Amino acid sequence: MSTYAPRRERLSKIAKSEALDAVLVTHPVNVSYLTGFSGDSSALLLSNGRAMLVSDARFTVQIQEECPDLETTIRPPTQPLVDAVAEVIQKSGYHSVGCESGHVTVADFEKYRDLTKTVNWKPGPDRVERLRQIKDAGEIEQIRAAIRMAEKAFAMFRAMLKPEDTEKDLADALESYVRRAGGQSSAFPPIVAVGARAALPHAPPTLKRISEAPLVLVDWGAHGPFYKSDLTRVLLTHNNVASVVRSQGVDPKIRDIYDVVLRAQAQAITTIRPGILAKDVDAAARNVITQAGYGDYFTHSVGHGIGMQVHETPVMRANTEIPLAPGMVVTIEPGIYLPGFAGVRIEDDVLVTPDGREVLSRVPKTLEEAIVEF
Repeated sequence: MSTYAPRRERLSKIAKSEALDAVLVTHPVNVSYLTGFSGDSSALLLSNGRAMLVSDARFTVQIQEECPDLETTIRPPTQPLVDAVAEVIQKSGYHSVGCESGHVTVADFEKYRDLTKTVNWKPGPDRVERLRQIKDAGEIEQIRAAIRMAEKAFAMFRAMLKPEDTEKDLADALESYVRRAGGQSSAFPPIVAVGARAALPHAPPTLKRISEAPLVLVDWGAHGPFYKSDLTRVLLTHNNVASVVRSQGVDPKIRDIYDVVLRAQAQAITTIRPGILAKDVDAAARNVITQAGYGDYFTHSVGHGIGMQVHETPVMRANTEIPLAPGMVVTIEPGIYLPGFAGVRIEDDVLVTPDGREVLSRVPKTLEEAIVEF
């Protein structure tokens, strides 16, 4: 049995519990999760004991290579995907069909209803996403591989840093290092933010140079065949920063916020175990930052799930009631952002294990280890 058949069987059980004849999966990531197909412009119709991939002739050979066990319908170039799916539904005699409300446009949904007058459509936001929360052993290994790619890329990035480099130079270079390290691409456009620009959690790269400030924040990840990684580190980059740090002479505010963020992350990671609510992990980090006087400057959740997408459930927000479970992989990334001064965020990818947690990423992160000497 393939890796994907058990996933489809679990979704079929969800459909049965909702009294659905079939589920229509249109989000490309979810189609890939259920089939192994890496293309796009396709949809999966899943019913009890039957899986039908509706695609087009561009992908005929690819489907045979990637998911030979699937029944397929190849639509002609003149037929839109929605029309082809509706035709299959009508021929199959389905009367109750679930669809992905988070991924079907209003226009497409209305067209499905117009083309399938006898079908009762039941939108649902996260049937497949709930399954994707728990990673199996193969998925975890793919995430580990994506992390190793990101770590190799960061080592190249750090070794090649020069004072005259701009944020854009470095963001572009980091993209290439990820590919050299084996990634298909970066998991997302890398964030490279110098000095006060690090106070923007999602700062776009500019022409600001490394030499213009003593600190640079780097947020990056690698995209493997299907799975991704997501890491953040802060580097101290002044020419003489090593001696300054070792003599305790670094800017006290930078030292303070770095120490607080590192402690907050450690506290959040320590709390991770099966059964703990996502909001309690957020609280563990937030309490450390608030007690240090920086609560107003931690402006996002402590993390999120990661897998085939950079941001997946569970979202680790202050109000998320989801209990963590073995097989979940989440980021832990507290931050402090002081407008006009600097920002610090430290992020790792963490696996929930049956008896606790495992930090999957291994990039050094103490203040001493953040030093880059030119």
